[in-house]
Amino acid sequence: MDELLISYITSKITVTEDELHLIRSYFKPLKLKKNEFLLANGEISQRSFFVTKGCLRIFFINESGQEATRYFAFENQFATALVSFITGEESEEFIQALEPTEIYYISHKDFYHLLDLIPQWEKFYRLYLEIAYVTNTKRLMSFLMQDALEKYRLLLDENPMVVRRLSNRIVASYLNISQETLSRLKSKL
Repeated sequence: MDELLISYITSKITVTEDELHLIRSYFKPLKLKKNEFLLANGEISQRSFFVTKGCLRIFFINESGQEATRYFAFENQFATALVSFITGEESEEFIQALEPTEIYYISHKDFYHLLDLIPQWEKFYRLYLEIAYVTNTKRLMSFLMQDALEKYRLLLDENPMVVRRLSNRIVASYLNISQETLSRLKSKL
């Protein structure tokens, strides 16, 4: 059992040892190489991922062929193409490991089966959805209300790991700016 996953779950919900053992039994480990894909555009998201080492990126490719990064999951974070996971429709997003990455994953079927078996898992899912909603709303607000410098400063304040660990190309795609603009911002600060 991975202690990071167990610690994360037990920090969110209170479960018995038997319930925790059951929850953990549905998660499977997986090691990914740098740049390996877990999901491609057009596939249905059938798994949710918990990162124990490395980084996952969720992104899509816009009409002009540019990559637009929506979310990063570093250690101790969950990630999935949530719209596809919930609706069962084809995903418009990709999920990719940006570093050699170790994860635990749970299938859609098993995730929802736990909702029937363990009442506290519903609370876990609600918290998961709340975090996703708040994260996405804050990102949308920053796109609508902040200029490039403000977005970059906010990223440095709230998630400096992104800038430290990832390439300028990936950071620029997250901020929805060009690499040249990112270089200018970095030189200003």
